Amino acid sequence: MLKVAIVGASGYTGVELLRILHCHPEAAVTCVTSEQSSGKAVSEVFPSLRSRYTLILENLEPVRIADKADFIFTALPHKAAMEVVPTFLKLGKRVVDLSADYRLQDAREYGRWYEPHMNPELLKKAVYGLPELRRAKIAGADLVANPGCYPTSIILGLVPLLKKKLIDPAGIIADSKSGVSGAGRSAKVDNLFCEVNDGFKAYAVGGAHRHIPEIEQELSLVAGQRLTISFTPHLVPMDRGILSTIYGQLDKEATTAELLKVFSDFYKGEPFVRVLPEGSFPSTAHVRGSNFCDIGLSVDNRTGRVIVVSAIDNLVKGASGQAVQNMNIMNGFPENLGLESLALVP
Repeated sequence: MLKVAIVGASGYTGVELLRILHCHPEAAVTCVTSEQSSGKAVSEVFPSLRSRYTLILENLEPVRIADKADFIFTALPHKAAMEVVPTFLKLGKRVVDLSADYRLQDAREYGRWYEPHMNPELLKKAVYGLPELRRAKIAGADLVANPGCYPTSIILGLVPLLKKKLIDPAGIIADSKSGVSGAGRSAKVDNLFCEVNDGFKAYAVGGAHRHIPEIEQELSLVAGQRLTISFTPHLVPMDRGILSTIYGQLDKEATTAELLKVFSDFYKGEPFVRVLPEGSFPSTAHVRGSNFCDIGLSVDNRTGRVIVVSAIDNLVKGASGQAVQNMNIMNGFPENLGLESLALVP
């Protein structure tokens, strides 16, 4: 049985890890930390865990935590993760980091969007944890950078097209909508019920969102050339889910059926990507609580564009579910272990 620690367990990604790992037959959570809720039972912070977890939230002391666990999830804000990840690695632990601290390969780029990196030497060692693209490298990694939620929905929606050079890498537009849980659990005025309910708004408009360099880094590697995208996120009044609508200019004529076959062939055998039939498009309701990414597309013959729509649960395939998927790969478990839950409907 793999002993697992969740560092930063009092946030939404932390409780989602606890929910998923409770049903995992090869992993047991042996340690949970929280600076704000230290000393409290995790079931006191999250009553949904009553009678399932008796763990007490601890302060973040890496050496003591490493004594209790074989494998570490760091579900911390950026900067906080890079303060402790090097210690876990030195102590021989394997880590999946859910923050942004190890997603970018270039320390200067990280500094432009966040702040100066504290251990840039680890950036080249970290593996970007999108299993559909990096499965072999993930298997041998000691440090996996779990992808962001928006990037997961956008990258999976574009990779087959860029791999086959079916769209112009210039001029890609991604328009994404997210539930409020994507902003985390900390109290913020913009996320209060009265501020969000009955509203629908764009934010970080004009190329300001911190996920942009992550998206561009991974898509550039796929395309074999440097590309930029226009990305605008939106906040919608629901708890969870991301729907991304992505526009690309076709380089050659193609039908919807032909492009769907490209996607189906590319994702054949992938346990958590579902390519929908022609005329069907994803809904966040159909992936809620699951680790699936649903993808549908259509060719707009009038404009010569392909429109790809993808849907994920931002807390599962967009965060904790994908983190467990990476843990499974790193430890030689079946990739879908603990992740077979279907969407919650209704």
